[in-house]
Amino acid sequence: MKKWLIPLLAVTLLTGCLPAFEGNNEVVQEKEELEETSIIPSYQISDSYYRSIVSSDPITSKTRGMVVSNLYSKYDIDEFEKGLLRVAKENFSPDEYVFQEGQVLDRDTVSSWLNRKYTEEQLAERKLSEKDNVGLNPLNDGEGSVEEQNTKNPIYLAHILEHDYLVKSENTVKLGGIVIGLALNSVHYYQKEKYGATFEMDIPHEKLVEEGKKMAQEVYARLRAMEEVGDIPITIALFEQKGRNTIAPGTFFAYSHASNGSSLGDWKNIDEKYLILNTSEAEQQHPKDVAFFMRFKDDIEKYFPNYNGIIGRAFYKNDQLINLTIDITIQFFGETEVIGFTQWATSLVMDHMPDYINVDVNISSVNGAEALIVKKAGEKEPYVHIY
Repeated sequence: MKKWLIPLLAVTLLTGCLPAFEGNNEVVQEKEELEETSIIPSYQISDSYYRSIVSSDPITSKTRGMVVSNLYSKYDIDEFEKGLLRVAKENFSPDEYVFQEGQVLDRDTVSSWLNRKYTEEQLAERKLSEKDNVGLNPLNDGEGSVEEQNTKNPIYLAHILEHDYLVKSENTVKLGGIVIGLALNSVHYYQKEKYGATFEMDIPHEKLVEEGKKMAQEVYARLRAMEEVGDIPITIALFEQKGRNTIAPGTFFAYSHASNGSSLGDWKNIDEKYLILNTSEAEQQHPKDVAFFMRFKDDIEKYFPNYNGIIGRAFYKNDQLINLTIDITIQFFGETEVIGFTQWATSLVMDHMPDYINVDVNISSVNGAEALIVKKAGEKEPYVHIY
């Protein structure tokens, strides 16, 4: 086994070449009928990230915080955000567009769209008019048992996320594109009586594809009808979130793009997935990947008896392993143990992990995060930070 000397200094940024632009660019941005001077940063962390507008009064999403309430796990929340950024790059290049959190769809609009459709009686009960009957989830007319109602009409749509992309024209920026993510439930949860037990029903992927595409067409038509949108290019992507107790996040599986006011184009499939490498599913699909991960896991267990658990979360694109995130929980009794364990884990990363993948190792204890190890694909030296 090779020995690795690892610097343990606190570093705030990974080293590497950063794309540079000629100075910070001051731009005038319209904001609720006012003009405000903002700045587009001259540097990006990498060419994989969009630059964002910086101002004294930051523009945050009009639906800020809703995703936390509507998605089941932090894994799905994180992937819903990051995955939508990946989809955006298909039509909105980070070299040409600046990112801004969604400003078209507000909280009330998204909430109303996430509702079920209502019957006339249900509208009357809720003191709503027909113009308020804009829910995208299916009607539940109350016929049959509670179980039959939920089996026939599950809640498909969990959340709607908007990302905006701005283009610079001289010293101003304007909306140049909109990307919408529709989060769909792979599992429907319901109760047969108030405060009673919670039941669950799996929703077939094929059904999600069908319902998701229908909802996307309706969302697209509604966006086009909004004055502030007009003929701006729009991308809509479909995301399948996992069940409440799943530690592997869901993924986007399809998207469609419409430019300059045209209709939504052909749907393009997205071949992405996450696998937990400690499972039989991963063993069946990618045995070689499971093998090198298990060698890493066995060496961790062999030399550190205070080990409590290790999870390997692998991200595949087009059936190729791209990124592996490893979470290690261990019991520590002092700072020197943290340092020693981190050095050992880093040497195992360099010895066992293939050079062509990105590896992130998060080491934690009951006290919280203890250390981070990052190994980028193709790089000879890892980045190590002890908190």
